[in-house]
Amino acid sequence: MGPQHPSTHGVLHVTLDLEGEWVRAAEVEIGYMHRCFEKHAQHLTLQQIIPYVDRLDYVGPILGEQAYVLAAERVLGWEGQLPKRIEYLRVLAAELNRIASHLLAIGTYAIDLGATTGFLWAFRDREYLVELLEAWTGARLLYNYIWIGGVAFDLPLGFTDRLRSFLGYFQRSLKEIQTLLLDNRIFRNRTEAVGVIPLETALAYGASGPVLRASGLAWDLRRARPYSVYPELDFDVPIEEAGDCWARTYVRFREIQESLKIVMQCMERLDKAYPGGADFDPRGLSNKKPRPKENRTIYASVEGARGEIGFVLEVEKNKDIPHRLKARSPSLAHLAMLPALAKEGMWLADFVALLGSLDIVMCEVDR
Repeated sequence: MGPQHPSTHGVLHVTLDLEGEWVRAAEVEIGYMHRCFEKHAQHLTLQQIIPYVDRLDYVGPILGEQAYVLAAERVLGWEGQLPKRIEYLRVLAAELNRIASHLLAIGTYAIDLGATTGFLWAFRDREYLVELLEAWTGARLLYNYIWIGGVAFDLPLGFTDRLRSFLGYFQRSLKEIQTLLLDNRIFRNRTEAVGVIPLETALAYGASGPVLRASGLAWDLRRARPYSVYPELDFDVPIEEAGDCWARTYVRFREIQESLKIVMQCMERLDKAYPGGADFDPRGLSNKKPRPKENRTIYASVEGARGEIGFVLEVEKNKDIPHRLKARSPSLAHLAMLPALAKEGMWLADFVALLGSLDIVMCEVDR
């Protein structure tokens, strides 16, 4: 399968040992999208790296920016010094991007299994979100929005009104997608008890995000290792016990609902508790030249759309170019499970269902 195949969700090559339509073993070959990101980062300033972070998980780039900037602000000693409005702007952008990412995951997974209408409906709603993010940041895909010490822009005029209008429509639309796809008997027959990932296997391979939570563990970094203003927000961590393809899809669907709760709380606080104005500078501390006061090595991570996105950042005193930057990719951990899961044997069509349910992004795997 691959490296150019519609079910591989990127340039991925999987060598399958088949007996008719029965998969007996699988071997994953990666590296087609390798771009030397980590080496390249050793020749850029801390601020200049951010646009390249966008190109790792290009489906949820703001979440990657959130992780990298958190690491940079920790080594600089800036964490917790930013105005609350900046933190809420970051979380609002991140959760809108998470919803858009999950809609893409559900939509492309639907078409993997032949459900074309589900794909079209999910992408229709994602398009509204992409247009909102474009109106806010100026970009549809690669945003460069979260900066070290601040954000690129405050909310544009009329943005909250447009967003509230969309949310009223979207909550109704989500129910339609659930009825059309997730509760559909054919979709459930294709995904229930298929591609089961036991909790022990998920933990052994370092799974995270919806893949881990669908196997029964309520591990979400927004709760387990709180960062930004997430401790001030009310939301639940959805889990499922079955660990199958349907459970992973349903966890993503429920996470969309929880992200909507966060979005509404952020908007309310941005309107009332932390309003902007002529005196508010969204760039915050980013106008200062970020120079570490000492040699430091830290790891910082956030809850991305696919799981734990993390960065090991090593800096030297008074130098704004990192000595080393290492990215932690959730998709790589999930891909690593495929050979172990294929050992049990499965139909080729079920292998496609399993691979699609992992929601991988190959640029994040290869870097």
